[in-house]
Amino acid sequence: MITRSPAQRDKNYQPDTISCQVTPGVASPRGKPRRGRPLPHVPCFTFRVSSLIRPPHHAGGHRAETPSPLLPATHWPHLPQQIDTSVTSGSRFLRYYGWVQVLAASVAMSATLPGRTHGLSLITEPLLADLDIARTTFANLNVWCSLLGAAFCLPIGVLLDRVGVRKVSTVLLAALAASVYAMSRSQGVASLFVTLLLVRGLGQSALSIAAMAMIGTWFGRRTGAAMGLFSVLLTIGFIAGILSLGAAVPTSGWRAAWSGLALLLAVLVPVCWLVVRDCPKPTVPVEDVATAISVETSTNGTASPQTEFTLGEALRTPAFWVFVLGTSLFNLVWSAVTLFNESILGAQGFDQAAALGLLSTLTGLGLLANLVTGAIVTRERIGRILAVGLGLLAAALLAFPSISSPSQVHAYALVVGISGGMITVIFFAAWSQLFGRRELGRIQGAAQLMTVLASATGPVLMAECEARTGSYHPMFHLLGTTLALLALAAWLTPAPQTSRETPARAN
Repeated sequence: MITRSPAQRDKNYQPDTISCQVTPGVASPRGKPRRGRPLPHVPCFTFRVSSLIRPPHHAGGHRAETPSPLLPATHWPHLPQQIDTSVTSGSRFLRYYGWVQVLAASVAMSATLPGRTHGLSLITEPLLADLDIARTTFANLNVWCSLLGAAFCLPIGVLLDRVGVRKVSTVLLAALAASVYAMSRSQGVASLFVTLLLVRGLGQSALSIAAMAMIGTWFGRRTGAAMGLFSVLLTIGFIAGILSLGAAVPTSGWRAAWSGLALLLAVLVPVCWLVVRDCPKPTVPVEDVATAISVETSTNGTASPQTEFTLGEALRTPAFWVFVLGTSLFNLVWSAVTLFNESILGAQGFDQAAALGLLSTLTGLGLLANLVTGAIVTRERIGRILAVGLGLLAAALLAFPSISSPSQVHAYALVVGISGGMITVIFFAAWSQLFGRRELGRIQGAAQLMTVLASATGPVLMAECEARTGSYHPMFHLLGTTLALLALAAWLTPAPQTSRETPARAN
């Protein structure tokens, strides 16, 4: 309810401050507030509308002053004192523009295909034959480029926090396009190493963080749903990219296919600049501004502070390390099992058809798990959901050495696919939900650094185990046991809390 003093009822009066009476409602089953009886001692807000509404000068050259009964803004540390007027004015387009960001983020993440293992695998064989490089040499190059490329994560996180996701994403896409094109012109080991390092660092590491930040800075309560949809769109984008690139390499050659991919990335650069937007107020997502007052207000009329962590504070919480280690170990398992999928199943007595069937089952069930997990994940549940996902994966790995029939292979694929879909959404959604948006880029950068390192070392550990013991089983037992322990830790670890409230913004 907008309140005005008698002096303000003059039609020529244009205030620069609008006082809004806040009446908390009773929460409906869907979580949205509905109108109810006003609670006692209901505080008021002041929304500062600067630069758009100018107060007139009254007689005597002075502006009419009226006393305000409003509580100071320090009573509401979780909300900014200045709220973007395009949101509070009821602009439905901007209010729901976060869902456009979900689509943009899925396209940006799909653009990281040339920097990922399943993208590089499409050109590996023709590249080795063209450049006359030994397989072991290329494997060593790939591992070192992955490890060194992980160093891109931390500085990109700092840039995202300082500059914003729009500028950083546009520059990263342009740099990735140039790097992919330069790689298509490689003539030897040295040029291949430099260009592959840039493609790995800019694609797998840097642009991945920027894509996650596109969603993390726009969504609050609906982060899980947004990340679930994002995961589905991402899977579709990767499948389309793999099929298109896989068809182009045999017909046109790896160089033409790779340079064509660079051209497509270059086309996406201006699209990124036009579509991607920084959230008007990163600490209060647009889709949460209208309901933040009623949702965050308790029955005694006081607001619960929003926890906003710095990177240092996040690193000191047990929850950060449980989530980082759990999701990183999942990436280690996933990269090793999918890369050596045919060899692992062959050791159990299954043919190539079983390996292909397993991969298709993983993809289909992963999409379903993405949607379900995104619909149910909340800040309070996210640790328990991670525990369930890690527990399912641990059970599948521990049971794999005893698999001996096709039906058991399908059951194994079902469990791994569901757990993979769950943990993928958790990884995308956890950081903004648990640690806020104050230094979201830095926190996501640190988490991405760990997962990239784990993904790079997974195939090496699996291959080393098979070479030394003649079997993959010891690694399955070790990974399954470790995942079970992490699942227990995730179940028992509470969401992080900080006694420091978010500082109020200056007028």
